[in-house]
Amino acid sequence: MNDRQFASNEESSRQGVNGTRKQLAEAYDACAAGLYRYALMILADPAAAEDAVQQAFVKLAGMRKRISELASRDGYLRTAVRNECYSILSKKRRRGEVNLDNPGCLLVAAEDAPSDHQQQQAVERVLRSLPADQREVVHMKVYEKMTFQQIAGALDVSINTAASRYRYALEKLRRILKPPRQTEGRSDE
Repeated sequence: MNDRQFASNEESSRQGVNGTRKQLAEAYDACAAGLYRYALMILADPAAAEDAVQQAFVKLAGMRKRISELASRDGYLRTAVRNECYSILSKKRRRGEVNLDNPGCLLVAAEDAPSDHQQQQAVERVLRSLPADQREVVHMKVYEKMTFQQIAGALDVSINTAASRYRYALEKLRRILKPPRQTEGRSDE
């Protein structure tokens, strides 16, 4: 290889790296906030959610392919974050570290979070009590406005499974958040 060819290859590599960095930065700007909310809903732990998103972007940065060559950058990142979340949950369970008592973390990023602090705490407590797979479907359906078909595709499950997880979650939410019945005709005199 002569000097001219080497210089040309070196310049091409530099542009490729810079182009990849730019694409990675663009992907982060476009997707990180939504991926964080997604991870937070699965993990119910802000620090772990940040770690999951960071790991997904580290994996994306380490790919040999250029980001633009991915069939679906968003799909890749969602899957990477999801896998990382379930890996983190698995490690926490093995160590007995699953903590569902982190107040005020699940609805922090939600635009339409309840304004009543007590109501917000009640909703978060119930959301934390749901299994991770149900929280995940609730997040995708409610906050990302995905259809069951889109959810099923993203999670690689059947449409019926996605819909069932959502239905079970809603049933539990309704049952727990239902106001206590007041008996009619009785007074507290």
